[in-house]
Amino acid sequence: MPDPGPDFFHELLHHPGLVAGVDEAGRGPLAGPVVAAAVILRREDCPEGLNDSKQLSAKRRAGLEGEIKTRALCWGLGVASVEEIDSLNILWATMLAMTRAVEALGQDCAHVLVDGNRCPQWRWASTAVVEGDAKCLSIAAASILAKEARDRMMIEAAAVHPHYGWESNKGYGSPQHLAALRQHGPTPLHRRSFAPVAQLSLL
Repeated sequence: MPDPGPDFFHELLHHPGLVAGVDEAGRGPLAGPVVAAAVILRREDCPEGLNDSKQLSAKRRAGLEGEIKTRALCWGLGVASVEEIDSLNILWATMLAMTRAVEALGQDCAHVLVDGNRCPQWRWASTAVVEGDAKCLSIAAASILAKEARDRMMIEAAAVHPHYGWESNKGYGSPQHLAALRQHGPTPLHRRSFAPVAQLSLL
């Protein structure tokens, strides 16, 4: 039987009121910020085809991003900078970005569903849902907004730092990216706390 995809089961399970889904993009790359999104969907007007952003084509993600922003009750983005990643570590920087995303909603929520196995230390009641972007429509929507926003940031950064291939690898450690790091050294957008950057003895 095929996977039915994400639904509103977890949202309805935890609270009858407003439930936000939260996800992040960019925990693993060697460069660039980590970006989180929070979304409260209208259950009576939910875009069709929402899924884990990694399961969608770039064209489909872009189309769904517009639909989510237009049709959701509200949405917000949160960013943690490279400096914050290096000072806090990637886990706590991710939690900070998630907190900022929920704060940016502009409307309070009764509960927050977070993709993964732990929630930030914040004021909202919340539940971590492992593989939530494939199970919860609100988290799936957040995963799409976070990935699209971060991808745009890295494409813009690639124009300033053209050697590293960020327009295609989005800051992940691809062979092109690693070769450029060895040849040109790190940029201000590289995460000094990440081993592949630090171990090149370029700092």
